[in-house]
Amino acid sequence: MCVAQPATLETIDLSDLTSAPQTAPSRIPFGLSVPTGAELRTNLLRGVILILPMPAMLLDFMLAVSIIFSVLIMMTALFIQTPLEFTAFPTILLISTMLRLSLNLASTRLILSHGHEGTDAAGHVIEAFGAFVMGGNFVIGIIVFGILVIVNFIVITKGSGRIAEVAARFNLDAMPGKQMAIDADLSSGLIKEDEARKRRKDLESESAFFGAMDGASKFVRGDAIAGLLITFINVIGGIIIGTMQMGITLSEAGHSYTVLSVGDGLVSQIPALIVSTAAGLLVSKAGVSGAADKALSGQLTGYPAALGLSGAVMGLLSLLPGLPFLPFAALGAGAGGLALWAKRENLKRRVAAVTAKAEAEAPPPPPAEEPIATALKMDDLRVELGYGLLPLINDNGKGGGEKLSDQIKALRRQIASDLGYIMPPVRLLDNVQLAANEYVIKIKEVDAGKGTLYPGQYMVMDPMGGKVTIPGTQTTEPTFGLPATWVDGRLREEAAIRGYTVVDPATVLSTHLSETLKTNVSELLSYADVKKLLSEVPSDQAKLIDEIVPSQITVSGIQRILQLLLAERVSIRDLGTILEGIAEGLSISHATQTIAEHVRARLARQICAANQAPGGYLPLISLSSAWEQNFIESIVGEGDDRRLAMAPSKLQEFVGAVRDQFEEAAKKGELPVLMTSPMNRPFVRSIVERFRAHTTVMSQAEVHPKVRLKTISSI
Repeated sequence: MCVAQPATLETIDLSDLTSAPQTAPSRIPFGLSVPTGAELRTNLLRGVILILPMPAMLLDFMLAVSIIFSVLIMMTALFIQTPLEFTAFPTILLISTMLRLSLNLASTRLILSHGHEGTDAAGHVIEAFGAFVMGGNFVIGIIVFGILVIVNFIVITKGSGRIAEVAARFNLDAMPGKQMAIDADLSSGLIKEDEARKRRKDLESESAFFGAMDGASKFVRGDAIAGLLITFINVIGGIIIGTMQMGITLSEAGHSYTVLSVGDGLVSQIPALIVSTAAGLLVSKAGVSGAADKALSGQLTGYPAALGLSGAVMGLLSLLPGLPFLPFAALGAGAGGLALWAKRENLKRRVAAVTAKAEAEAPPPPPAEEPIATALKMDDLRVELGYGLLPLINDNGKGGGEKLSDQIKALRRQIASDLGYIMPPVRLLDNVQLAANEYVIKIKEVDAGKGTLYPGQYMVMDPMGGKVTIPGTQTTEPTFGLPATWVDGRLREEAAIRGYTVVDPATVLSTHLSETLKTNVSELLSYADVKKLLSEVPSDQAKLIDEIVPSQITVSGIQRILQLLLAERVSIRDLGTILEGIAEGLSISHATQTIAEHVRARLARQICAANQAPGGYLPLISLSSAWEQNFIESIVGEGDDRRLAMAPSKLQEFVGAVRDQFEEAAKKGELPVLMTSPMNRPFVRSIVERFRAHTTVMSQAEVHPKVRLKTISSI
């Protein structure tokens, strides 16, 4: 049998704990925690009251504290707007109950010890309550005390406990429905995440509060029973002690100990009655909004006819023989006057409501004519949809796949990561002039692409370019022009099993938008965009900008260079390297095209990585020396005025050769780049982009030394 070794406890300085601010509890062995300073001081105070004798003067003061504490609780419960504003009530109820019981014990000690000395033995507060209520007759005092206990225990405490129990049960049963309502409002966009989080927190607090109130009501019931027993013990015990130990007569002992005991019971039961009433107000306030006094006055005066009938009944009662006329007549007149006042106020509110409704229903004033300058504004990116495509925007998941707006948000982030350019916001509009399932992509309000979508269906394509055998509507994929088929959503699983590529309508549109944007991104890069990019560079690179702008190149010149890079889908995210390349190129030439070519050479690693095959090599088709010489001989002009003057027959021959070689490479599963000399690369690119816009044209200067090359063929 193993014996646990005793743990070594460290000495704790209580003075430090009581004087220190309220911080996280310090840890001690056995997994216990030391309470904060305020909690420790409260516990020590209760221990002093329960154990150590208390002088009569201090008892008077503590009884006054108990009374004002109960009144404060009552007033707080009356004026709060909602029960959740007083969530500390169960804790306060426990503290006030323990305080009263502690004072009962202290007063009991004084009554039994010094009760034979007179009715002031337990202080003047208890004596005053006893003498005032009893009026010199201890039987009257006992009856009044008994009535207070009955009212507190049977009426208020029992009713409050029942309300708290039912409220806790109903609140717990309704909690799942309320949580689902919050989730539904969040999903539909009626509320935001912060508001939903706050509502869930309030719901948890409300459930915990009513559960705690259900248990806290038991404290009040126990307090009433304890007060009755303590008073009975004080009377019987005091008479026995007074007659048998102190030698006083039975009459003297009965009078003295009864006054003290009943006074002590009243001093404790009156605060208990007030706190019980506060508990009842709090748990019955669940359906009342606002402060209790305003809510009650507003609801009681909301029906003037009820007040008028009440006044009439009181007037009739005042005329009955034997009943006093004045009080009934005065109350009847007061109720009648209050009914007239309430009727006038209700009429004013009704007129105000009608006026407000009329103002709301009145036709709005004609809108002010917009200035003509607003017609000059245009959207950089716009997607116009036919009315049949609106489910892609409004109903998440109902149009098949992810919501279109969510995909556009993800697309903007992807474009920023791939190209280093923040895509402008996309404006989504419905256009009744379009066919139901048609859409149009516009860049600067000019058509840049269009297509047809079918919500609820999926576009199916064969990765090998073959024909899709699943029944559906034959179509052409709008982005790359591949053959495709629109199939019903029920056939999606079958298409995936057969190895086809399955795409939902929103993804088809977002892919088309992405490729259209990448093709035209150079047109969207504005002067303001470049200024913003330059203003956000790190401080060490900002010094380089100060050296070259505007002394050697303008912001517009940098904009043109960035546009040349984006036109060939070269990312401008590494703006620091691009600026360094511009600074180096300026020492060679001030021609924009020449500087752009120099920058491309500085971005060799990035360009090669973007065009690498999955095998980790760079596939290429090289331009033969004969074609290189043909291009060199066809270039005329100097600097930015250089241009290509090649015979049309030669151009047709070159186009045919490039098309044939790249088609052969595609059959081998390769996607190569076209490799040429640095001098000829811009002109070769200007020709190739007209019939193969996605083909990358690189020069030998853009090949990084550590990249593995694989020559597919030569032109």
